[in-house]
Amino acid sequence: MTHTTSFGEAGFQMTTVTTTASRALSGALTGARRQVGLVVRSRIAGDDAAAGRQRIWHSEGERWNDPGDAICRVNGDASMFAAGLTALLLQSLHPLAMAGVADHSDYRSDPWGRLQRTSGFIATTTFGTIADASDLIRTINVVHRSVVGVDHRGRPYDARDPHLLRWVHVAEIWSFLECHRLYGRERLAPGLRDDYVRQSARTGLMLGARDVPTTARELDRALEGYLPELESSPAALDARHFILDEPPVGWTDKPVYTLLRHGAVAALPQWARGMLALPDGPRGSHRLGVALGRAGVSTLRWVLDAVDD
Repeated sequence: MTHTTSFGEAGFQMTTVTTTASRALSGALTGARRQVGLVVRSRIAGDDAAAGRQRIWHSEGERWNDPGDAICRVNGDASMFAAGLTALLLQSLHPLAMAGVADHSDYRSDPWGRLQRTSGFIATTTFGTIADASDLIRTINVVHRSVVGVDHRGRPYDARDPHLLRWVHVAEIWSFLECHRLYGRERLAPGLRDDYVRQSARTGLMLGARDVPTTARELDRALEGYLPELESSPAALDARHFILDEPPVGWTDKPVYTLLRHGAVAALPQWARGMLALPDGPRGSHRLGVALGRAGVSTLRWVLDAVDD
């Protein structure tokens, strides 16, 4: 007996095969996204990223910030990947602060280790328990006691100087807020921008800074107030070259890093780009620099979302 298949049955079978293949492809893509996300997370948080995440986000204890606070929304966003680069470039323009980094930091010999310690500090003071955050700040304050010396002009610096600590805080918070404005998942309302600056002030004060800004307007004024002290010192130009021209990334990481690099530079104030002899963007286009930065941040957000699913 000959069996014939109707067009309806054939169509149903083809649809089933297509659906199965589509699900398999989707599953493979999700798995690949998750794997890349885990690699990115380990680069930023270290090999013990999972344990660190458990300790910071899930350990018992009172916290300074609630999950819905502005500081959690900004510091937990993928825009921080570009913001960290922007902050380093901007902070480098104070010759005394940069001399301390050049003389006492291992950013060249152990760039990933330094990045992991910095990201751990931000995560702990933003999301961790008050006890853990306070302990970490006290440890850093002790380390700062030995960070003393002179800059390239022979001017003395001391990492405990409240004025220098205020500069580091202002440049960092300004960079984080500006990159979130340009590349964040969601824009912050003006009131939430003020909340972010105010909520960030606690860490700056505990590290020894004084008269830190508590509103976005005060933050802008504080940044501009440092302009007479800023310059493109040899150490600043060396840091710029290392961060932008010879970053410690492999060939597989370079495409996304290049996008982040453009985004970080685009987020700088125009006067800062001028001091560092940087163009406004690729082919002189600031708009293109912002677009590339947004593409890089969105790519990282996409892979990291797979880890959090």
